Amino acid sequence: MSQDWKEVSAQWMGEMSFIGKNQSGGRVQMGTIDGQPGTSPMELLLEGVAGCTGIDIVLILGKKRITLDQFEVRVRGKRADAYPAVYTEIEIEYLIWADDLDPKALEQAIELSEEKYCSASAMLSKTAEMRSGYRILKPGEIA
Repeated sequence: MSQDWKEVSAQWMGEMSFIGKNQSGGRVQMGTIDGQPGTSPMELLLEGVAGCTGIDIVLILGKKRITLDQFEVRVRGKRADAYPAVYTEIEIEYLIWADDLDPKALEQAIELSEEKYCSASAMLSKTAEMRSGYRILKPGEIA
């Protein structure tokens, strides 16, 4: 694994708002700017878990030649009442739209992501109890 530093910055846009930038030029809005809502820094942590585990699962299932029609990762967290208000509970729900998806293959992909590959989950699990579940839906079905 690379030992190179990752670097980001957050530029204050006034009031409680910032624009985060990474070295590749990616941007994220934190707080409301010109009436447009953004994501809070703590929500970004949950989005990081969703993206991290989602990428893992797509890659693992892809190696098994499993085709997904649609995939969504929903994450919610509960924070401590006292400062620092860290996440104490995090729930992940995987919604997978696919024809004939073997639940065992999905369960294995989820387990590998959550227990071995997803760095975001590994870090947050130090302070939060992590739980997950999944639903397999038919293409076109509403979740």
